[in-house]
Amino acid sequence: MQQAFQQLLQLLQQGIAAILRIVEAVWSWAAAQITNLMQSPWQNWPLWKQVLLAVIAVAVVFALYKAAVQLWIAGERILAGFAALLTALVRTIPSLAVAGLIAVGGVWLLNNLDLSNVRMPAWQTTSVGDKSSPN
Repeated sequence: MQQAFQQLLQLLQQGIAAILRIVEAVWSWAAAQITNLMQSPWQNWPLWKQVLLAVIAVAVVFALYKAAVQLWIAGERILAGFAALLTALVRTIPSLAVAGLIAVGGVWLLNNLDLSNVRMPAWQTTSVGDKSSPN
């Protein structure tokens, strides 16, 4: 059970790492494109190009805002999922403790209980071949 849990955690970790690498690559590429755009001599451009640049800047800010909101919501959901996982694991502790106590008690009984000196009641001691019983 622990090995399966460890493998699940490792799979989740690898998946999250791969997604974060993709996000980092896209973020770096977008930042480089914005930097290149800002380094261009846009002050000398005609008015329509400057307006288009402003529209592009607003679109970029909107896209970044939307991505930030989505990341915030995803972070909340990840934390809620992790809390639910921890809650489920904590709820199993009493059942696991009872199972362990039953196992320990059973092993103690098997090791320490000696029924060889216990006499069976008379009504259970009749044998099949007993001729002294009235029939």
